[in-house]
Amino acid sequence: MIRTFRHAAPLGALLTLALCGFACPRGDAQQLTTPGLTQEFNGSIDEVRTAVLDVVRDHIVHGTKMFDREPTLNGAEAADSTPLFPPWTGPGEVFFKVRPDAIAPRHFEDPADKGTIGVRYVIIPVNAERTRVHVDAVYAEDARRRVHASDGTVEKSELKEIKDQLEADQEATQQAADAKRRAKSAELVHQSYARQRDDETTRLANAQSAEKELRGEVNALHHELERRVKAPGVDLKAAPFQAAATLKTLAAYSEVVVLIVTPHWLGVETPEGQRGWIPDEHLEQLP
Repeated sequence: MIRTFRHAAPLGALLTLALCGFACPRGDAQQLTTPGLTQEFNGSIDEVRTAVLDVVRDHIVHGTKMFDREPTLNGAEAADSTPLFPPWTGPGEVFFKVRPDAIAPRHFEDPADKGTIGVRYVIIPVNAERTRVHVDAVYAEDARRRVHASDGTVEKSELKEIKDQLEADQEATQQAADAKRRAKSAELVHQSYARQRDDETTRLANAQSAEKELRGEVNALHHELERRVKAPGVDLKAAPFQAAATLKTLAAYSEVVVLIVTPHWLGVETPEGQRGWIPDEHLEQLP
């Protein structure tokens, strides 16, 4: 189960601008406090961190675009830090993705001019099996230093990409574990067969009588599974009861192979491959 939260922001937080306390690209841009979106995932901190980093490094700002003919906004790069956001003072690991030279991107509040899009990702462990990710996004104009908040579309899209990536990674991990388990099982079976083959080879080499005895047992087992129809013949039924439909009538002394044994009926197969049911009293062992 995945839960999504929109962080509550102080009154007027979306309109609160704070001047950078350090150098910013192309001058001192302003910072904008945004609520962002938070989502909780079923996954360890390591699993979620891997998924987040894959999205951070995918060169795409999801949930926005500049031109209708180019639905995907490429050209974003992972960054260790960016002055577009105020310092994160809460718990967790922080990552950034930055896309400069964006022209009035969609889904930011009143965007204009050319500027830089910044996306921040904060990974917060909840417990050993659940991890929370907070994402927020802003657009800072180059000329007027104005900073615009995302309307939530970018955050929602980025979180979806993280979710999809996490599920794909987890599925791949599960498939790899299953493949490893199958390979181990196959190896154990192979080793078992190899031991059996070696033991059998040794026995056959040391005692031809043991080989004859084994062949005799196989023939006896095969003979045990074969029956023939007693005279004057019998109907082959579709199910193990007298009222069942008759598939065909078998002539006396027709041979069949027993597939299923029940207290009163035998499931059999004819030489032609047809299967059905015959009362056990109508069959006898081959002479």
